[in-house]
Amino acid sequence: MNTKTPAIEEKVCPLEFAVNAISGKWKVPIVWQINQGHRRPSEMLKGIIKVDRRVLNQQLKELEQDNILYKVSYNELPPRVEYYLTPLGEQLVEVLWKLNAWGETLLNEKRD
Repeated sequence: MNTKTPAIEEKVCPLEFAVNAISGKWKVPIVWQINQGHRRPSEMLKGIIKVDRRVLNQQLKELEQDNILYKVSYNELPPRVEYYLTPLGEQLVEVLWKLNAWGETLLNEKRD
């Protein structure tokens, strides 16, 4: 019986792996919203213009599976669910701030 956990192939590019984890039109805005404090899905629907509830739920599920967010379900009526950033998600926010700064530089270059 083999009890070893299969390793991720060495040929996987870390950058590509990271970009795939946040790919999707709404994942970065979702993380940005939750960075401002825990959020309920209904709050995210109001804060992210044009996102469909079904798409939002799918992307929340994917972010949870990638350990970027975690979900807390409260045993209340009506049911309440809130999402929080994991430590890995907080690291992602730091990267997004750097990407934001780079984006400002890029915009300034385009304007000149």
